[in-house]
This record gives sequence, C-alpha cells and structure tokens, in this order.
Amino acid sequence: MTKNNHIAKTNRHSIFFDLAPAPRANRVGSETMKISRRTFLRNAATATVASAAGCITMPDRDDSMVVNDVHTQLNPTRVHRVTPVRSMQEARNVLRRARRERRSISIAGGRHAAGGQQFATDVELIDTRLMSRVLHFDSAAGTIEVETGIQWPRLMGFLRQARVSGKPAWTVAQKQTGTDRLSIGGALAANAHGRGLTLPPFITHVESFTLIDTDGDVHLCSREHNPDLFSLAIGGYGLFGFIYSATLRLVPARKVRRVVQLLEVPELPGAFANRIRDGYLFGDFQFAIDPKSDAFLRRGIFACYEPIADSAPLPAERRKLTADEWKMLIYLAHTNPTAAFERYAEHYLATSGQLYESDTQYVSDYFDHYHGELDTRMGATVPATEVIGELNVPRDSLPQFLAAAKEELRRDDAAPLIYGTIRVIEKDDESFLCWARQDYACVIFNLHTPHTQEGKERTARTFRKLIDLAIGRGGSFYLTYHRYATREQVISCYPQFQAFLQQKLRYDPEELFQSNWYRHYKQVFA
Repeated sequence: MTKNNHIAKTNRHSIFFDLAPAPRANRVGSETMKISRRTFLRNAATATVASAAGCITMPDRDDSMVVNDVHTQLNPTRVHRVTPVRSMQEARNVLRRARRERRSISIAGGRHAAGGQQFATDVELIDTRLMSRVLHFDSAAGTIEVETGIQWPRLMGFLRQARVSGKPAWTVAQKQTGTDRLSIGGALAANAHGRGLTLPPFITHVESFTLIDTDGDVHLCSREHNPDLFSLAIGGYGLFGFIYSATLRLVPARKVRRVVQLLEVPELPGAFANRIRDGYLFGDFQFAIDPKSDAFLRRGIFACYEPIADSAPLPAERRKLTADEWKMLIYLAHTNPTAAFERYAEHYLATSGQLYESDTQYVSDYFDHYHGELDTRMGATVPATEVIGELNVPRDSLPQFLAAAKEELRRDDAAPLIYGTIRVIEKDDESFLCWARQDYACVIFNLHTPHTQEGKERTARTFRKLIDLAIGRGGSFYLTYHRYATREQVISCYPQFQAFLQQKLRYDPEELFQSNWYRHYKQVFA
C-alpha cells in the first residue's frame, strides 16, 4: 500500500453534520437534518431524532462481552472488549493500541450480517454505531460523504429533509430491503444490493472512501486513488482496513407507481425483461412457500415500480400492513403457509396503483428478535430463527432452477421454507471478490432453523444442496448470510477466493483485521 494518498483529517473532514447545529456555512439548512422513520414513512416533515426507530441507540455494555447477530442469533461470540468509536481519531487510536497489544480487531455496525463477518473470538470489537455524521453534502453534484456507522434511516432522512428545505431532490440509488437499521459500512463490506431492475451491486454507487490501515494511517480509495484497495475493500468484509467514511453517488428522487400482478414462474424472466424495457426502476417476485401446494415455488406476487411525473400529487395515507398484521403473517408462514401467501397476495394486489416517492419503497418494517415472541406463541421448546441464503442463476435458467429447488425443498429432510423472493442484478466488473459475475436472477430463501445441532445441520445441508443446483445451472451464491458452502462450492463460485486471501495478507500481514468468517475460510483454504 502506498502512503502517497495519506489524507490529513483536518483538511478533508472539516465540514460535518452532527447532533448539534453544524458550525459551517456549507451545512444544509440551519440545523442537522434528522427525521423519524415513522414520519419518513408518512411523508411528513421533520421530527426529533430521539423518536426515530432507526436512530442510533447504544445498549448498556455487556460485561460478559458476548455479542451476536440480530437476525439469526446463531453467532454468539465472546470478544475481548467492545469499544464504541465516535470519530476518525478515536478509530485510529484504537487500531494503534490494538497493534501495540498484538490484539486483532473486528468491526460491527448494524449487526445483521449472519456469516460471522463482524465478530471474532477474543478480539477487540469496534462498534461504529455512534460514528454516524454526514460529513459533506454536495447538492449540486449529487454526492454525499458520511461516516460509515450511519444507518439508512438517518441518511435517507437527511436527504429527505434537504429536499424539504429547497435543495435539489437527491436520494440513495439502492439499499438492502427487508430491514432498515443497517450501516453504510456494512453495505460496503458485503457489496450489498437492493431490488433495482438495472443496477449492479452497491460498489457502482460508491465514489470513494477513506480507509485507516494497520498503521493508523488514512488513505483515499477510489477508482483513481488506490484502485486495488478500492476493489478489495468493497465486498471485502472488513478485512482490509477500517473504512471511516464513504462518498456515495446519489440519484434524483422520483415518484413511482406500484404495479402488482400474480404470475407463474415460467413467465417471470420475460416479465422482468418487459418491465426493464418499459423503464420500471424497481421490482421483485415473492413466491408461494407451502410445499404441499401446487403453487409452491411456481406462483408469486410480481410487484414493480414505474416512474411517473414529478408533479403527481402523493396521497396522505396509503394502504399498508400494521405491525400486528405483519406478525400474523409471520406466524401463518410458520403454521399455515398457504393462508400466509393468500393474505399477503390479497394485500399486495390491493396496493397496486399506489404512488410513492422512490426512496420510500425501500423502507421495510422489521421487528428485532421477532422469533422470541413467535416461539412463545407456537409453544416451541427450543429457540429458532430463520437463516437467509441467496442463490444467483442466469435469468433464463430461473424456471429450471426453481423446479429443481421445489423438489429439494419438498424432501422430508429439508429445512422448512418460511419466505422467499426473487430480484435481478446486473453484472459487477469492479469488486475483486465479485459475486454478480453476470446478470443474474437472485433467489432468496429464508429457512426455519431451530437452535439445535440437528436443526442447524439440516439448514446447512439444505443450502449446500441448493448451491449445487445453482452451480449446475451456471450460477453462484452470495457469501454474506452463512458459512455452509463446501470448499469445492466456494472455488466453483469464487475462483478468485484464494487470491483474495493472499491479497488480505499483502495488505494486512499481521492480520490485525479479523473475523470468524475470515478464520473459517482461512482454515478451509489452508
């Protein structure tokens, strides 16, 4: 790594938006832009950050030093200590101290990644959730620089409030769906994606980032400066340095109309192609989940979003599921999946024609630790959660893949399917550990997993079989959600993986940055 692009903090990061009014004239409006998620969903004006469901809240320090991921709860990890950081200098100090102590570190934000990427046993865990400022917003160029601990609701609320104050209407190009309280750093680390119909993964919307290396030095990484590190760190799962800030390319905010229909899977590749041809911006397909039904993995809800005139008035209220209705759907998905799909389809069809601002269609209700309440309701004797897996196949192979997956998921030894959706992704030709090697259909399965050895092994076997089905059709899988793939499957889908591990040692020979995900694959490829 060269030191030529070292950046002085006082020069580059002198403009910021924080909890207090920003001290410089470049800030947008007269105070920091914050908006509660509920207000954001209702298209209302500003609300206090304290009421925001997506605001940064720090739990009391856990003396046991055991951390876990939010969704699967299958990664309990005892760490040496948890250290929140609030600034670049604090992060540099932690890294330098850790190196002196010969103590490895890991980095966590929203804690939703389920493959063990943000935790490692006996390391110092840097918690980024207080590192959540907007550093610079260029309303003319449509770029925004943020600290990477910032989570989506706060970033999107900032941009929405900028529009309210009369600035140009910008918003993020894409974000993960399903939940909102994820950090921008996590999106970079996983090279995430959403449901855009014509978008590559997240790297395409990253202008640059600042990275703190193992010496505590700061580097600008972009397509022009340190391009190798730019390619490695995005999709590099936190192994190449501490990404302090990122500058994102924004897109003009649009108004969109939701168009919903029921489709059969054989129609789906053509339906996606038609929506793309007609200029739709976003879309996905949510399939039936009852293995006893003829509709299983064959029939689904196809919802896409068509851009409309910016002058179109938006309704004050829209039909949407309440929290109780969501929880009932989750319960039915576990106990009566046909009823769950029918109710969900009825609701979605009733929303066809509703108008949205393009960023609000990203927003999702998610109930942290929902499965605890569900386990009680179902009388479960052991806790359980869902494990997500994503299989990526060439789009014209999608019907054949789902037909084969249907047979696999109907086997008695398969883990139960609770929810699934299909999106599309464009080829990524920028990241080193790219997962979108071509234009794919992305098939997401959520499998019910009791927290027993048998339950976890059942889910692992099921995903390995699904990965084989994808590979057999020229496809791949996404590394983020689990570590179930065999060495042969990883090599088949990521032939560059061994070179990736070699690059890790090139930039971090002392292995300061670690995770249980990294330790697992280091052993697999030993």
